[in-house]
Amino acid sequence: MDQVNLAAWVGKSTSDVGGIDNSLAAKLHATIGRSDETAPRKGALIPSLWHWSAFPPLSHVDSLGVDGHPAPGALLPPLGLPRRMWAGGALSFHAPIHVGDTLHRQTAVRSVDTKTTAAGPMALVTLDHTITGPQGLAIEERQDIVYLPMPDVFTPPKKRGMPADTTERVDASPTLLFRYSAATFNSHRIHYDLDYARSVEKYPGLVVHGPLQAALLMRHATKQTGQRPIFFDFRAVHPLFAGTPVDICTTEDDGVLSLFTGQDGHQGMQATALFGGTQ
Repeated sequence: MDQVNLAAWVGKSTSDVGGIDNSLAAKLHATIGRSDETAPRKGALIPSLWHWSAFPPLSHVDSLGVDGHPAPGALLPPLGLPRRMWAGGALSFHAPIHVGDTLHRQTAVRSVDTKTTAAGPMALVTLDHTITGPQGLAIEERQDIVYLPMPDVFTPPKKRGMPADTTERVDASPTLLFRYSAATFNSHRIHYDLDYARSVEKYPGLVVHGPLQAALLMRHATKQTGQRPIFFDFRAVHPLFAGTPVDICTTEDDGVLSLFTGQDGHQGMQATALFGGTQ
């Protein structure tokens, strides 16, 4: 990968207009909302991280790659590394957004970094998103995307134990993964095409979305504290798979809430939530 050419992608930007209407809010609620609550309707606050459905990737199906992702070249650089994962991110929440709001998103490439690891080449692309609504700046977000070669066999990262007892358990069924893919218009085949996930990307099963795990952790944090975080960051540390329940646990230190997803006693995602008052 030519470092000079990759550097030319830094600063590239694009803009989108989107939002969440009653229909989409009802679909999200039916997927990741709590069954003892009602779906938000026009004018109601949108739960944190539901904005990931507000700007669906609308590349025509003829422009999608074998993996189901939009082909690189418009905003994201063509890296020659076909395995793509949303590895983590961080969000600062400034103003609430509501069902029915018109939202504007500005996206820019912050950095493109490459390196060679023991497992081979790797690239990390970091995007910055700025989302504004009727009340001005609503969300500032960093998104980290990792690119890797396609493996010959599944070689998982080292497992890390869960740091506390499980406080919530979620059924990670193929149906949940399919619905979340549909609600976010995410066509990455590792989440719904078992044959592809196993034969091409060499996973042992359907992969639980990183954003889905983050959304479940955010839901848990909001329920546990009765507040919406003003800052939230998350990082995937081990893939989780459909068919095994996703456990959630938390620890707290000096008002900082740490959250974890996991399966069979090992972590899948780590997250941190900071609070500064109810939005």
